[in-house]
Amino acid sequence: MLLEKINRDYIEAKKKRDTLRESVLNLLKSNIKYKEIDAKGKGKTLEDNDIIDIIRQEIKKRRESIELYKQGGRLELAEKEAEELKILQGYLPEELSEDKIRVIINRIAESTGASSLKDLGNVMKETMKELRGKAEGGLIRKIVEEVLREKEGT
Repeated sequence: MLLEKINRDYIEAKKKRDTLRESVLNLLKSNIKYKEIDAKGKGKTLEDNDIIDIIRQEIKKRRESIELYKQGGRLELAEKEAEELKILQGYLPEELSEDKIRVIINRIAESTGASSLKDLGNVMKETMKELRGKAEGGLIRKIVEEVLREKEGT
């Protein structure tokens, strides 16, 4: 479904001669196609969550590029990357707030019997199953660590 939207938007960008959007979506489609081929080789198919992961990787690349361009004094290139970043972010689902993530992590920590940072792996595994595509992995890890530290202290 997400891939269909990307394809429709790509065709629309081509028709409107929106070269920036066309370029970003073309690269995204290329990365998705590469992952599809890889997945088919393993007997799997790409789902929306897989496509969201690809988009997140592209967003991460853009953020890193923006920082590097700013450090190098190349503000015009940083601005172009920021525009590309906005286009990509439009394809992500709305992310959960930190409070909602914390509630879910607390529930998972309780259900797994987690009581310390030693249980980080188990809690992360279960949390990522539930929150994949709904929040960034780095944020989830940070909150899981905070929750487990709180449990250690009690």
